[in-house]
Amino acid sequence: MSFCIAAWFGNLTVKNKNRLGLLVKTASKLSGRWQDGLLAIYNRNVLRKAHSIINCVNHPHTLMPLSGLAQVMASTQRWPEKGWALLQLLLVASASSAEETVCRRRGDPEKPLLSKNGDIILGGVFSFHEHNAMLIIPKCLSQLSLNFRDLQFAQAMLFAIEEINNSTDLLPVVTLGYKIYDDCGSDARSAGVTLALANGNEIVSVPSKTPCTRPAHVQAIIGATSSSTTRAVSTVIGPFFIPVISYFATCACLSDKTKYPSFLRTIPSDYYQSRALAHLVKYFGWTWVGAIRTNSDYGNNGMATFTETAQQLGICLEYSVSFFRTDPSAKIQRIIDIIKASTSKVIVTFLARADFHVLLREFSYHNLSGYQWIGSETWIFDSRTAEMDTHHILDGAIGLSIPKAHVTGLREFVLNEKPLNSSNNELECTGHEDMTGVQNSFIDMSLMPLFNNVYKGVYAVAHALHNILSCNKTCNKNVQLDPFTVLQHIRKIHFTTKEGDEVHFDENGDPAAKYDIINWQPKENGVVEFVTVGLYNPSLVQEKQLNLQNKYLIWARNSKQVPVSVCSEKCPPGTRKVLQKGRPVCCYDCIRCAEGEISNVTDSITCVRCLPEFWSNERRDACIKKEVVFLSYEDIMGALLTAASLFGACMTIGVILIFFKYRKTPIVRANNSELSFLLLFSLILCFLCSLTFIGQPSDWSCMFRHVAFGITFVLCISCLLGKTMVVLMAFRATRPGSNVKKWFGQTQQRLCVTAFTLIQVNICIIWLTTSPPFPFKNFKEIKDKITLECALGSVVGFWAVLGYIGLLAILCFIFAFLARKLPDNFNEAKFITFSMLIFCAVWITFVPSYVSSPGKFSVAVEIFAILASSFGLLICIFIPKCYIILMKPEKNTKKYMMGKKAPNSL
Repeated sequence: MSFCIAAWFGNLTVKNKNRLGLLVKTASKLSGRWQDGLLAIYNRNVLRKAHSIINCVNHPHTLMPLSGLAQVMASTQRWPEKGWALLQLLLVASASSAEETVCRRRGDPEKPLLSKNGDIILGGVFSFHEHNAMLIIPKCLSQLSLNFRDLQFAQAMLFAIEEINNSTDLLPVVTLGYKIYDDCGSDARSAGVTLALANGNEIVSVPSKTPCTRPAHVQAIIGATSSSTTRAVSTVIGPFFIPVISYFATCACLSDKTKYPSFLRTIPSDYYQSRALAHLVKYFGWTWVGAIRTNSDYGNNGMATFTETAQQLGICLEYSVSFFRTDPSAKIQRIIDIIKASTSKVIVTFLARADFHVLLREFSYHNLSGYQWIGSETWIFDSRTAEMDTHHILDGAIGLSIPKAHVTGLREFVLNEKPLNSSNNELECTGHEDMTGVQNSFIDMSLMPLFNNVYKGVYAVAHALHNILSCNKTCNKNVQLDPFTVLQHIRKIHFTTKEGDEVHFDENGDPAAKYDIINWQPKENGVVEFVTVGLYNPSLVQEKQLNLQNKYLIWARNSKQVPVSVCSEKCPPGTRKVLQKGRPVCCYDCIRCAEGEISNVTDSITCVRCLPEFWSNERRDACIKKEVVFLSYEDIMGALLTAASLFGACMTIGVILIFFKYRKTPIVRANNSELSFLLLFSLILCFLCSLTFIGQPSDWSCMFRHVAFGITFVLCISCLLGKTMVVLMAFRATRPGSNVKKWFGQTQQRLCVTAFTLIQVNICIIWLTTSPPFPFKNFKEIKDKITLECALGSVVGFWAVLGYIGLLAILCFIFAFLARKLPDNFNEAKFITFSMLIFCAVWITFVPSYVSSPGKFSVAVEIFAILASSFGLLICIFIPKCYIILMKPEKNTKKYMMGKKAPNSL
């Protein structure tokens, strides 16, 4: 069935493939056992069969040499699709039977650049030669320049192998050999040399009808250099589970074990580096940055993680552009124009070294200085990049690098180089060269951390083999090695190198992440020094992950001041951020907080409303306690009202004294002097009760002020009502046969006053027992102040008290009005009528004034109404009598009082 799937699955349409895939998933769910998808089965069988065909020399159908495969793969970035199509053709061709007895790899044999025999062979894939265009031919060595950096990586691998072979503790009596290939930085060529490492180039004789298959030629592969070439290597070699250990491929995508099951690395994943760069940018307060990335797996995946983390930290990208070294000059010019037109002063780069070198030449030509560069590990500690920066554009750059390391003996190994066994004479040395005086990249040891990664990768394989072969003083060479077993043991190893570095891998094949923070600091001679100014360790708690020594930092243009790169300046306390329409979240305006709201932090997105008892200060950055206001004795208004109240009370006392002194006179004795004295006493209480409305309200004062007001005024009006009724009934009683006088004697007047007053007392008692007045903090009347006032409690109770006073006042007014024309030289009724007019006018105007007056002014209105009505009663009723007593004593006689009015009488 697997053969059938491999034979016809590739010819189906995408729609039919999806239908069959859905069918397989449904069957898996029903059976309870997971089944591989049809595409996975198809790919696995095609690859397995193609591998067999490529390595079998006696296959009768010569379709295409490996060089042709490389051309197809290199012609597009989606080389796996065409590769599968090609392998499908190989599969169809394999249907014919083979009769030859010799197996060999199809096409021209690929020879290793460096090789050495041994009991166990390790493979190596390095980019000894660099290219500036997409490679379409396999023979690259004679056309491209030598890359000394990768030659150093290979030397580190040879040094580690030689050190292990000379060791008596690790793999004793077992020698390691190597086969090292040059992938020239090409993804397609990487796939070809990987198959060469897996299969070997030797001609093998096998019996007829025997498949051209055999165990893997190498037990592990060290490489490749870049993330893209490493993906190509891991994709091809993954189905065979041959371990691939990279020393410089950082793309986080390689941690996916479903796609790259045999991949491991000794350099941290870019997942951590991207996040570290974002935290570094945030640490310095840069929220508005530009970004340039390599248009490859390394740059695209690294920048994607950086962008995601930056957004979480509140960092915005003004622009994000991609670049590859083969892009036309117009693309470079467009990038330069974008940088010049931008307002951000910080540029974050995720660029491969070769791509950055192309851009750096153009940046120097256009003098793009004054920008703060943030770099990844590919160039931030690369001495070749520093040499190219002749215009010092990158001075002050800051970025992440692999922690400093040292491999004892490696430098001496390079300088005392023995002849290299190069299969094609490209890298041959005689062994008599003097390397001590050479000044080039080959003897530059600045990349020692990466050499150490190669070194640790080789030792990881050696420790795994040591465990598999059960080595002690000797090793069991009879153990049949297979790559899958080696891979399983490598994943489990945990050892310490001679330099004290711990080596182990997590479940994704990644090592523990840790970075040095490097700062480019130019010296007086123009040489740039890579100074370590901090450390980033993601294994620590978040607050301690980033450790920086700011005082040692040098910034762009040799400045000691941290550059500023923001879209909008920070909003100070007392303001809030409002996003600018159509722009990123880092671009905003600062709006002052409204009254009663504050923001006490920088860059606040909201203003917080103060608690009811607090109000915002002038700067809107703190809540201060509101001023408590009430009608106090210290206020001018309170003092004036107090003085008026006391004056009224004193004036009333003066009238009492006059009346008491002249109590025997007719004008005092007329119309029941007892009621007159009671009325004067009630007026004193009316004047004094207004004082209870002044001062800070309390539970007792709130209840007492309204009760005192209600009862004293009812007492006062009751006395007036009694006096008017006496005057009116007295004249009616003089008619013949009238018996009215006996019903309005002094006893009846006392009872009348008492009854009217008790009714008000009962109303007040009911009010106080049901819902009494209480002190209340009014936050709404005056927004920035607290008004202390007395709440009415029961509004019905308050208006019942006031209404009852009004009812008595109206009755009093009616009786006084009826008695105004009675024949008497001193008709008291008309003065009572006039006083009642004033009284009613005052309290009618009181109602709207009281309702509309805010805060303490409503209390002042009520006090004014009490005083005005009290003064009206006192002046209208008693001042004319005092005038006669004091100024016109001749009129204070019974004869005059009972006589008819004179024309000019009062």
